[in-house]
Amino acid sequence: MIALLILNYYFPITPIIYVLLLFLWFCITLLGSTLITWNYHISSLYRNKTIKENCISITFDDGPNIEFTPSVLSLLKKHNAKATFFCIGKHIEAHPELFRQIIAEGHTVGNHTYSHSNNFGFFSSERVVTELNRTNRLARDISGLELKLYRPAFGVTNPNIKKALQLVKLQPIGWSKRSLDTTKLSEKTILKRITKSLKRGDIILLHDSSAKSVAILEHLLLFLQAKQMRSVTVDQLLEIEPHV
Repeated sequence: MIALLILNYYFPITPIIYVLLLFLWFCITLLGSTLITWNYHISSLYRNKTIKENCISITFDDGPNIEFTPSVLSLLKKHNAKATFFCIGKHIEAHPELFRQIIAEGHTVGNHTYSHSNNFGFFSSERVVTELNRTNRLARDISGLELKLYRPAFGVTNPNIKKALQLVKLQPIGWSKRSLDTTKLSEKTILKRITKSLKRGDIILLHDSSAKSVAILEHLLLFLQAKQMRSVTVDQLLEIEPHV
């Protein structure tokens, strides 16, 4: 924009050009704030392109859910698969035993905010820090683990969240396969969306919060078995440390 103002000094530019550029900037920023693989505001890890093993990582957001998480854990155990659960603080607080069970069964846990508020993308950096610290404190008190991984609520990022993550020192984890299992899409459509062009090193986003997601998980695990692929925790896939 500054360059345009300088250029305008020598070659007059019509106001419509400024309006179009401002609109373009707005669209790019909006997309960059919601498409996590763009790494527009923060640098998220969302895939391991160099992994040699035939592995992917299944991740679950929004739990622990007393109704559906036990079914998810049962399926994972049945298929000898490991996953990562990005947990909401208030749900950890409500179901501490289920949170401990996730860890005891060899899965990784991460921070998914405390409230998962619909307005989270509009929180100040101070309020984001408070949410992340509250969830980490709960996890530490219940399990003894200091969480290091963060999954952005709704996949939304912005400068305030970036600043908060720097202060709290959490590593954001994205995904390369967004299932959209919380939408009205059918199980068949969602499964096809996940498995189409699924490659080693991919990270899949699911939610342990509905019967539909549980059903999709069962079919996905059978698909992985047929393809001789296995699900590992994101820290194993990405070769990073998940906890302190």
